[in-house]
Amino acid sequence: MATSSTPLAQGWCALSLLHDRIQAHIERELQARHELSVREFSLLNVLSRQIERGDHLHMKQVADAVVLSQSATTRLVTRLEERGLLSRALCDKDRRGIYTDVTPAGLKLLEAARPTNQTALHEALDEARRDAHLQPLVAALESCYVQGGTGRPGLSPSAPAPSGRDPGALQ
Repeated sequence: MATSSTPLAQGWCALSLLHDRIQAHIERELQARHELSVREFSLLNVLSRQIERGDHLHMKQVADAVVLSQSATTRLVTRLEERGLLSRALCDKDRRGIYTDVTPAGLKLLEAARPTNQTALHEALDEARRDAHLQPLVAALESCYVQGGTGRPGLSPSAPAPSGRDPGALQ
């Protein structure tokens, strides 16, 4: 006996569809223009922000920020390290800790890829806006993340980033 799904389940399916479409479009553009995956771009972006703050993240924090397991994050870091985009160093305070930094080559590639990522994001959102099921989600996303130009809902540019995933990772 089939039952119709609840509005919440329908909303979740629409949100999942929106995410998948955006990620697929950004993936195609980043791969075609910069030979980067969305995950690689997100990792470079997260690590570059730690440089801006004069900070270092432990691998668990990095994994949380890019929404991967620690082992998958380690494999991703290794791939980018082999390409010369990242380097690893022992923590000065805790010799057991290893920090990962973006190399100058990684920063150069990231800076070249950011406009591609931004354009692809806008293209994907423009396309999704034409779908009646996805349009309300696009409007909600834009109303949350466009306020004040912070990339973070309801936060001022000087407010600290919330813990967990970096909402600016796909910007």
